[in-house]
Amino acid sequence: MSSEELDSLASLYTEGPNPKTTDLDTFDTVRVLEVMNDEDQLVAPAVRRVLPQIAQAVDLIAAARRAGGRLIYIGAGTSGRLGLLDAVECPPTFGTDPSEVLGLIAGGENAFVRAVEGAEDDPALAVTELEAAHVGPSDVVVGLAASGRTPYVIGGLRYARERGAATVAISCNPGARISAEADVAIEVLTGPEVLTGSTRLKAGTAQKLVCNMLTTASMVRTGKAYGNLMVDLRPTNAKLVDRAQRIVAEAAHVDRDRADRALEAASDHAKTAVVMLLADRDASQAAALLALADGNVRRAVALAASPSERSV
Repeated sequence: MSSEELDSLASLYTEGPNPKTTDLDTFDTVRVLEVMNDEDQLVAPAVRRVLPQIAQAVDLIAAARRAGGRLIYIGAGTSGRLGLLDAVECPPTFGTDPSEVLGLIAGGENAFVRAVEGAEDDPALAVTELEAAHVGPSDVVVGLAASGRTPYVIGGLRYARERGAATVAISCNPGARISAEADVAIEVLTGPEVLTGSTRLKAGTAQKLVCNMLTTASMVRTGKAYGNLMVDLRPTNAKLVDRAQRIVAEAAHVDRDRADRALEAASDHAKTAVVMLLADRDASQAAALLALADGNVRRAVALAASPSERSV
């Protein structure tokens, strides 16, 4: 890294010293925790200030999903791990195929648990990984970099744009370099960290909050919820089986036994079970209504009540 690049890095908000913690090493345990908690409380307001930009990104992702496209996170270090974490939570929560939301981290999946030296400094590495993923015009690529200057992310966003994909940049510094490479720039200004330069703290929390919003809101916008219930979850373990039963019972206003029977008839697909109960249809009819309603439970139930669809 050149001296000019080092000077540029040192000038970043996320790399600057926090005047509230210049004597951090002299604080007792409770005081360390108090100042960390105080600083953490700055994160949510910082995210709120960029909700318009987050909304633009959500709308891009929802449109891509409706067109059969994917959400692809790219990042290095903590940022890459946060994107990967958000991606892997989508199948059990929203019943998505693992290919619908991807997380690419500099250095490959092994970098999730062990740092791969130098990987984040290689823009060509992101290009190679996006080529392998066959990124294209139907996709949305979200670049995560607290500093806003990670070469891996810059290279990935540039390539994604060349391939016609929509692009989003998430950083924690103003005027971030990755912002210039994206259709939507989300700059969450969380300020200097309690421990100077440790962007796994406030900057990491901010990025996690934004990722939560991108997937949750875009999934809600594409029919993955009914009210505030995750009706497309996959009941792949005992906890999720119990949750699916509770969701169906609450959504359809029935007891747990009836919800369980509906789930069994629907091959454990909560969304189908809900439509069965609310629309008084069998599993195949409920599935047909959902197909007509693009997977939206509320619209499927409304279709069942319309004269033209009562035969379904």
